[in-house]
Amino acid sequence: MGDTKQTDEDSIRSEDLVVANEMGVHARPAAMVVRITNKYEGEIWVEKDGERVNGKSIMGIMMLAAGAGSKLTVYTDSPQADELFEELRNLFAGKFQDN
Repeated sequence: MGDTKQTDEDSIRSEDLVVANEMGVHARPAAMVVRITNKYEGEIWVEKDGERVNGKSIMGIMMLAAGAGSKLTVYTDSPQADELFEELRNLFAGKFQDN
């Protein structure tokens, strides 16, 4: 989890994150992701199984139906990509604070 990759376009970076909580990315975790992504400039996309959605859209994130163990790839052209990925890694590692 958390391997940052540079794509062919120098401005686009990506990172894989694994959903580790039992309930997956339901409404509350999706809102937590969107709260983080909306703090950053640039485009942010989240992809699961070939379906890519706007990472700043709660409905988009929820539509991915990311259950426990799902791998999500986050893409961004944000100049603050390092900070974005750090926050998202912490969120996913903390299992969205689910008990």
